Amino acid sequence: MPVHMSESSQGSRGKGAGLGLALASALAFGGSGVAAKPLIEAGLDPLHVVWLRATGAAVVMLPLAVRHRYLLRRRPALLAGFGLLGVAGVQACYFAALSRIPVGVALLIEYLAPALVLGWVRFVQRRPVSRAAALGVVLAAGGLSCVVEVWSGLSFDVLGLLLALCAACCQVGYFVLADQGSDAGEEAPDPLGVIAYGLIVGSAVLTVVARPWNLHWSVLTGSAHLNGATVPAVVLLAWIVLIATVVAYVTGVLSVRRLSPQVAGVVACLEAVVATVLAWVLLGEHLSAPQIAGGAIVLVGAFIAQSATPAKGSAEPVASGGPERQLSVPGTSA
Repeated sequence: MPVHMSESSQGSRGKGAGLGLALASALAFGGSGVAAKPLIEAGLDPLHVVWLRATGAAVVMLPLAVRHRYLLRRRPALLAGFGLLGVAGVQACYFAALSRIPVGVALLIEYLAPALVLGWVRFVQRRPVSRAAALGVVLAAGGLSCVVEVWSGLSFDVLGLLLALCAACCQVGYFVLADQGSDAGEEAPDPLGVIAYGLIVGSAVLTVVARPWNLHWSVLTGSAHLNGATVPAVVLLAWIVLIATVVAYVTGVLSVRRLSPQVAGVVACLEAVVATVLAWVLLGEHLSAPQIAGGAIVLVGAFIAQSATPAKGSAEPVASGGPERQLSVPGTSA
């Protein structure tokens, strides 16, 4: 006799899966800096590392792009927007900001994205936002400022701050576009196809920005130093491409489909915590007491946001995914 799960049970399982995917995405994205820094110190330009990252991932995802080529006809705007904002825009604006303002300040401004997502949901989509989700954003932003020790490198550069804000806006576009079609049932665009074409578009745009014809290819045939250990440069590049890009984007988009853009955005703040901890373990960059406390605050904020429930009487979830999000991604339930 078949056992039928209740709608609430399916919703809980979908939300749990979404949270797990969001955490996996934060872990994967957070490991990119630790692998990229030795390559940069070995002689690669930061923008060239970004181009290698996007282009390598696009090549890996190319078979999926061919399989879902119907998306070019049905969703061209979605694919172009995801590539321009979610792939090329975030990376290019963030690295451009780093050339003018401290890393901690740029990172903090970029991760204002969850607050901007809440603003989008509340004022553009005109959907109610739960207090728990808003509190989670505030706590995550406050904790993040401690993790990056923003006070240690304060400097005022208008253009640098604007570039970092552009990176935050592009990240908002990533979360919003990743959620497109999540309530369309069988008509929802396949997330793997969207990611594949987004990486292809992003790679094309970054080719113009990074000018890879000036890349020092000889660096990739040598070795890089990781906290005293010698590691083949190609191994670090493989990690950046396969884990920090392909796995990170796939799990990130799937998490948005199962949760919501605003909750996935808050959980994504853990990326900065993961990056800081990995830099401590693998690069010997020690954490201070405020950084450890800030990481704990980010965790609390993410937990509060993901456990938020829709406002009573609301027709649509505003801070958590329901069973419709779990069942709306064809072919990805496994």
